[in-house]
Amino acid sequence: MPEFPYKRLWFTHIFIIVLSNYAVQIPLTIFSINTTVGAFTYPFIFLTTDLTVRLYGQHKARRVIFAAMIPALILSYIVGTIFEHGSFCGFGSVFALSVFVLRITAASLSAYVAGQLADIFVFQRLRELKTWWIAPACSSVFGNLLDTIVFFSVAFYHSPDPFMAAHWVEIATVDYACKLAANLSIFVPLYGLLLKALMRLFKPQLAALTA
Repeated sequence: MPEFPYKRLWFTHIFIIVLSNYAVQIPLTIFSINTTVGAFTYPFIFLTTDLTVRLYGQHKARRVIFAAMIPALILSYIVGTIFEHGSFCGFGSVFALSVFVLRITAASLSAYVAGQLADIFVFQRLRELKTWWIAPACSSVFGNLLDTIVFFSVAFYHSPDPFMAAHWVEIATVDYACKLAANLSIFVPLYGLLLKALMRLFKPQLAALTA
């Protein structure tokens, strides 16, 4: 099944985007620091992107990103309006325009493309280094930074949500710090483990696909 890991990575991109666009609506205060639940879910997308680049190269990784983008954004808007601010609003809410959710969806589109392409650009140039962890670590630093700036400025600058409008810079800073800490302490080591496992399981298929 040569397409198996490729399809799974594509589905994982969609799942994490939808989950994160929902989770970012839910404010969270930890030790008097304002953030959102989405700060703890979105770092997984960079792990998935780096694995895609490592296994298939930058061109096929871009195909995964653009193939996942539209279905992820449609699902994000549907889920976001039905569960706006983390509360069930009824299925009929999908047909009532929500500026709050629409801005999050538009921000997700802009940030996802910018952040993931930056992640691929950095990762691709460092992937041949013998020290395997340098590429995912550096791509996470730059990809997450661009993603965070674009997303929070588009989604929450002068937002109709008073809390997010007042605290979006603080939330974006905490969000980036959480992403960076999670990527460097958890996801980079996890990337190494997953890469070894995938290479072992799909070595013949991957050799044929990347030849």
